[in-house]
Amino acid sequence: MTETVQILSGGAAQGLVEGLQQQFSERGLRVAGTFGAVGAMRDRLLGGDPCDLLILTQALIAELEQQGHVRPGTAQPLGRVRTGIAVKAGVPLPGVADAASLKQLLEKAGGVYFPDPQKATAGIHFMKVLRSLGLDGQLKDRMRTFPNGATAMKALAAAPEAGAVGCTQVTEILYTPGVQLAGGLPPEFELATVYTAAVCTRARSPEAAAAVAALLASPASAGLRRSGGFDPL
Repeated sequence: MTETVQILSGGAAQGLVEGLQQQFSERGLRVAGTFGAVGAMRDRLLGGDPCDLLILTQALIAELEQQGHVRPGTAQPLGRVRTGIAVKAGVPLPGVADAASLKQLLEKAGGVYFPDPQKATAGIHFMKVLRSLGLDGQLKDRMRTFPNGATAMKALAAAPEAGAVGCTQVTEILYTPGVQLAGGLPPEFELATVYTAAVCTRARSPEAAAAVAALLASPASAGLRRSGGFDPL
C-alpha cells in the first residue's frame, strides 16, 4: 500500500524532492508537492491547505513550531542554500565576485529575472541588494518578477532580452535547464539560508511524513543535496 505525503515546500527543495522520487516509491511513499515562495507556502498552510510535511527556512519552521503548526522534535535540517546570479546557458560566464562587477553586469542587463520581492527569500534579499547598489530605480522597467525562483529561471532560459540576468537560490539555478550559475552573490551581499523539513501538526500521515523527512536529510541523499546546491551544515 502506498501512502501519500502532501508537501508544502520552498522552491529551493523542489529539485531534491523530485530527485528522490524513486527512493520514496521503493519505500511505499508517494510525495505530492506544492513548491513556491516560502511566504506563500506559509500562507497556504495557515489558510488550511492539506499538509503533512513542510520544507521551509529554518527560521520559519521554528516560528511555525512555536505557533503550534509543526510537531515538536520533527525538524530535519537539509543544508544551507546560497543565493546566486544566473545567466542563460551557453553565454560566457560574467564575473560577480565583487559589488562593482555585479553592478556593471546588472546595468547592462536587458532584463533582470528574480522571484517575488515580497514573499520569496531570494527575491526579498535581491531587492535589498539592488537598493544597496543604487539600481532599484534604474532597473525598474527591466525587472521581471515571478511567484518563485524556479519560474523566474525558466523565464530567464527563454528570455528575449540581450544580456538577461537572474538571481535566486543556487538550487533553483542548478536544476533549471537553459540557465547556468555565474556565482554566488559577492561576500558583502551573501545570503545563505538553512532549509529544514518538519512534520505538520495536522498531518494525516505523520509517520510517512517523518520517513520522507528522514530520507531527505539522510547520509544516503547527501550527494544529491550537495550536487543540487545544498551545502552541509
